[in-house]
Amino acid sequence: MAILDQTDRKILWYLQYDARLTNKEIADKLGKSVTPVYERIRRLEREGFIRRYVALLDRQKVGISLLAYTNVQLKEHSYQMLKAFEKAVVKLEEVMECNHMTGSYDYLLKIGVRDMQEYQDFIINKLSRLANIGTVQSSFVMTEIKHETAFHLD
Repeated sequence: MAILDQTDRKILWYLQYDARLTNKEIADKLGKSVTPVYERIRRLEREGFIRRYVALLDRQKVGISLLAYTNVQLKEHSYQMLKAFEKAVVKLEEVMECNHMTGSYDYLLKIGVRDMQEYQDFIINKLSRLANIGTVQSSFVMTEIKHETAFHLD
């Protein structure tokens, strides 16, 4: 793993909170010139520290009023079956996150949909049709207390 110095960490910190900052604005905040900051950002992109730039949307305003965390336990746990599930589940547009977990369940999915009817349709017509699905258990978000996308970098 590449080593990040303090300047790299500060650049990443600024970009996590506002990816629209220009190279000049970041350079000004760091007390550096634009060219070295530009070169560092390009290196951070090349090396995969910065995967992509996105806009964070207000889910309520775009009609995603139901968030579910869905635990999935597979019937069979061979390498091929795990990879087949992963390949299929990432194609489902309702799935916002998919994490392979330890514990009683194999995967934890974060699902974003308009309402309970859409969630039911997702479970019946999409998730349950994937091969090797065993047990599915869901929890629904009542109130989102904290939603953060930035990693703490020290």
